[in-house]
Amino acid sequence: MQYRISVLTVFILFFVFSAYAQKVDATRQWSMFRGNLASGVMDNAKLPAEWNAETGENIAWKTPISGLGHASPIVWGNQVFVTTAMSEQVNDDVKTGIYGSIGSVPDSSVYEWKVYCLNLSSGEVEWEKTAHKGIPEQKRHPMSSHANCTPATNGKFVVALFGSEGLYCYDMKGNLQWSKDFGVLKSNFFLVEDAEWEFASSPLIYNNLVIIQCDVASNSFVAAYNLETGEQQWKKERDDYPGWSTPNVYSDGEKNIVAVNGYKHRGGYDLETGEEIWRMSGGGDIPVPTPVIGNDLIYFNSAHGKLSPIYAISKKANGDLTLDDGETSNEYVKWAKLRGGAYMGTMLLYGDYLYNARWNGRLSCFNAQSGEEMYSEKVGSGNSYTSSPVAADGIIYIADNDGNVYSVKAGPEYELIATNSLNEVIMSTPAIVNKYLLFRTGQHVIAVSAEEE
Repeated sequence: MQYRISVLTVFILFFVFSAYAQKVDATRQWSMFRGNLASGVMDNAKLPAEWNAETGENIAWKTPISGLGHASPIVWGNQVFVTTAMSEQVNDDVKTGIYGSIGSVPDSSVYEWKVYCLNLSSGEVEWEKTAHKGIPEQKRHPMSSHANCTPATNGKFVVALFGSEGLYCYDMKGNLQWSKDFGVLKSNFFLVEDAEWEFASSPLIYNNLVIIQCDVASNSFVAAYNLETGEQQWKKERDDYPGWSTPNVYSDGEKNIVAVNGYKHRGGYDLETGEEIWRMSGGGDIPVPTPVIGNDLIYFNSAHGKLSPIYAISKKANGDLTLDDGETSNEYVKWAKLRGGAYMGTMLLYGDYLYNARWNGRLSCFNAQSGEEMYSEKVGSGNSYTSSPVAADGIIYIADNDGNVYSVKAGPEYELIATNSLNEVIMSTPAIVNKYLLFRTGQHVIAVSAEEE
């Protein structure tokens, strides 16, 4: 009898320990584009101040990834997820820099769209899955790829969106759970139909729902799907120019609301029903950055066209918030800057300050509550910057497209602390988790981490 009790005790303890070991703090995971709710912040990360890609100093691992993908890495527990699109032909070059070309890359070769799972500790590939194979429905811009959308996970499932090639849901072992085909999602410059630039809005997961925003040339929509089954919970048509922004979620104290950037229709939708809560028009007419949440506000920015605004909007927003010409505030718009917003980069809210990193490398710092500009400085010497800033332990990290990573001290006064180079093109935004700073470069996923003493 005593032996049987001992076995039972061990059996119970084993499952208790297993459940405890599997319990993960979701706020400490980099579960979507720019981490938890796109905040871009992970304090207590203990990252190294310097690293050297040539000598290997503070480079934990470097895993080659074939093909071309601008999706950022995401992390849950000890698993890192990235995507790529690889062609039967060698066509994985991107043209960096700020230039006026709006044309597409002429390529009609067969591609494979893949999801990779890497081990965070070693960088080894745990599994890879081919989601789709075929000729791309859309052409890409010379700076773009056919795998731009960052995946999302909740620790049970991981979803990857490949635009016209579909939405795919896997379990954490790589078993396909469901997929959806939305047809052709034409992502082109609204003034030039043939200027196709590829899809780039990333999915997010919240309360067992997958949220996607598809602002395209026709049949635009925002929708929510059951994470476990793929069943549609709601879908709302949108009338807007093609955009490349990822949605976000916030609470107004009573309900959760999906925040979407846009030109004709920036706004909020009830997470459970899809009911429109508020809307606002105007701003940059090619919206790319993701809304950022904090201080009971939703921060938006965009650029292109007459205006390049930054808006600070109350979480209590309701109805039509559109500003009159020259206006910078109203009942629900706390403050606005009509020029100075970023074309590509999502803003960073860190402490009391809001940071806006522009395509030309200029970093502006604002008082997040009042909108007062604290400084505006060019960071580094790069020609172009499409990676959004992230922060940890009082340091802001900004990467240029040439592979240089700049460490800037957080706060109201500009101070460049360090410059480290990875010697590879960086088009995506890095991830921070568990003492690792992860970069998806043109050819690799690279893990920066302090060497153990």
